[in-house]
Amino acid sequence: MLSFIALAARPEFTVSAVDCRDDHRGWSAERPRADVRLVLVRSGGFRRRVRGVCTDLDRTVGYLGLPGEEEHFSHPAGGDVCTSISLRPDLWRSLAGEAPLLAGSSLYVDGRLDLAHRRLLLAARDDGAEELVGLVARAVQQVVSTPTPGGSGDSALVAKARGVIGDDHPAASGLIPLADLLTVSPYRLSRAFTRELGVSLTRYRNGMRVSRALDRLAEGEPSLAALAADLGFADQAHLCRTVREHLGHTPTALRRLLGANRTSSQTKECADASPTNAHELLV
Repeated sequence: MLSFIALAARPEFTVSAVDCRDDHRGWSAERPRADVRLVLVRSGGFRRRVRGVCTDLDRTVGYLGLPGEEEHFSHPAGGDVCTSISLRPDLWRSLAGEAPLLAGSSLYVDGRLDLAHRRLLLAARDDGAEELVGLVARAVQQVVSTPTPGGSGDSALVAKARGVIGDDHPAASGLIPLADLLTVSPYRLSRAFTRELGVSLTRYRNGMRVSRALDRLAEGEPSLAALAADLGFADQAHLCRTVREHLGHTPTALRRLLGANRTSSQTKECADASPTNAHELLV
């Protein structure tokens, strides 16, 4: 029996937790799928057969599945829990190349790949795009033998990206749409940002959003839910986590620090004053 829990669902990718409670030594066939998927085991194990090659999968070995493959699975040791990452074909091509030559489909999960997996699971509830791109790029380094997309001119690329983010362009909502707008791979853009500025693109973009949140809070913005929606956060909780991570204070505490509550109160008092009383105050 299979159960799926969606951890992240974006137009470019999905991340799901898959719990398989099966126990059989024989092979079961799966329908060929149309997506590219990266599967990493979190607990337990199973066997996979594709193109006549059998692989034992556990926390140390995952796999890359490609569109149209005929797959067979066996669970001789019981069930398993996995993370399944489904990628949009154009996102896969931007990371692996237009016609990648694969050295194989099995992935050795070393310490760095394991850490990238864990970071993705933590970040998936908010955005997770940068963590996902980093994880897939590590997988590509293992299984793709053709050169992957790259290039020079990182300074100019980062300057363009900063301009788009500063202008609050809709494509600045995430790493992948921003890379699409700039016609580069998400991996290259992510790496260039870190090399040039010493911070990730996600942190830079969130820093800009936090700055805009401060402006709104100082002006007396009453609704954190509306603020989160306007600034592109997943929800109010995402806004609060990000603001606290960057500033060490919650939005509510920042209202007090910025005197927003007092300013709003004074504004209301002035609005309530009658013309006569206002005139008397000036005399």
